[in-house]
Amino acid sequence: MLFNSIEFIIFFTVITLLYYILPYRLRWILLLISSYIFYMAWKPIYILLIILCCFVNYIGALIVHKSNSRKVRKISLILSLSISFGVLIFYKYLPFINDTLITLANYLNFNYPVESFDVFLPMGISFYTFQTLSYTIDVYREEIEPEKNFFKLSLYVTFFPQLVAGPIERADRLLPQFEKEVSFDIERTLDGIKIALLGYFKKVVVADRLAIAVDTVYNSPQDFSGIYLVIATVLFAFQIYCDFSGYSDIAIGTAKILGIDLMQNFKRPYFSKGIKEFWRRWHISLSTWFKDYLYIPLGGNRVSRARYYFNTMLVFLVSGLWHGANWTFVIWGGLHGIYQIIGTTTYKYRKKIKSVLRLEGSFLWKVIQVLFTFILVCFAWIFFRANSISDAVYIVKNLFVDIGRWREIEYLYAASNNMGLSFFEFLLGLASIVFLIFIEFLSRRKPIHVLLNSSNFLIEGSFYMVLILIILTMGVFFNASQFIYFQF
Repeated sequence: MLFNSIEFIIFFTVITLLYYILPYRLRWILLLISSYIFYMAWKPIYILLIILCCFVNYIGALIVHKSNSRKVRKISLILSLSISFGVLIFYKYLPFINDTLITLANYLNFNYPVESFDVFLPMGISFYTFQTLSYTIDVYREEIEPEKNFFKLSLYVTFFPQLVAGPIERADRLLPQFEKEVSFDIERTLDGIKIALLGYFKKVVVADRLAIAVDTVYNSPQDFSGIYLVIATVLFAFQIYCDFSGYSDIAIGTAKILGIDLMQNFKRPYFSKGIKEFWRRWHISLSTWFKDYLYIPLGGNRVSRARYYFNTMLVFLVSGLWHGANWTFVIWGGLHGIYQIIGTTTYKYRKKIKSVLRLEGSFLWKVIQVLFTFILVCFAWIFFRANSISDAVYIVKNLFVDIGRWREIEYLYAASNNMGLSFFEFLLGLASIVFLIFIEFLSRRKPIHVLLNSSNFLIEGSFYMVLILIILTMGVFFNASQFIYFQF
């Protein structure tokens, strides 16, 4: 059941009406049942995997909490992590591992007996696996008490607004909210609708339109060169941002209508002035997960310089692998790790240059930093989006072919008209990006719905009426696609 479908709108409306009719003590049961229905609308049988992950971590956390033996606690934690990771590895990484071994065997002229195979990837498996793992680890660290009710723990994992693509919530934030007595509040409901509307704008107006052009080029990159590849790469940067942050906005908005607050997952990442800042603004729930459960346990930055580099690279390589079972994702993660290391190594020199040139704090320098960071991020996106390493290498090699023609109007017109979109549709895509940048610029200090709440009613009403009109008239509904991060 996709957020960008009429089925979800009807489903959520019915759930919301029932939610506020029921006594608050029974509402969590409704949310659990509706979350199961939401996931089972995709592939019913795979709900068993979520139940298994919940059960394993439920039992593991209880044993960890009740046992006075350090050995028993550690064994219980390891078993819980092993089973959870085992499920993830089997469904997501086993074919990748096997294909890698086949390639290696062919290179070494070794007779490898297992043929290539596929395993159906359950939707959102990386998200709910990480959410269950964080719960058990937090109990082991004695940061939270274990949940005694298995079904409430299951609701924490399966809560439908954020089930298949996050944000990856922590138990200490989300579980207590299911116990609160919440009354229907018109202002909170309107705020939730406003947040969700912005998410729908990002998804159906921006992401799904740009996807047509991006897919046209990236699915057959050898048919294109030069400006086509550059445009497709930049459009993908906005496509993936609007697709994923759009999902997060809809999740946050719908949860807010139910009186539940989910964490902010994006914070205008393309306004970042460096790669470190980018990762404080992009997919915040995953970034903090890796920081708390991998980077800091490895020693973080309180280690030798060589160990810090190792920790940084490992975290980003694992982050890349988390996104997908393909070497393209590993390279994408490795690039961001290299960016981080170079940024740390050159920090003093860059600071000195800024001081000598008197650029510190200047608007021009900020613009240069933002643009340079965006270029680095876009370059890494090539490997994230490419279907194979060979495709990515071709794209990189052919980015600047015919660069001398980039000033020709006819050449630019031909490019904009030959990427799966008509010229008018292409202009609509660019206009929607400009409108999005304008919104994000306005919301640099406060979220746009908070900013407009304090403005004149006429201004606020006009903005949302225009937004609704744009969604209804410019939204791509005939070619509605699932969210990119569903595959992760």
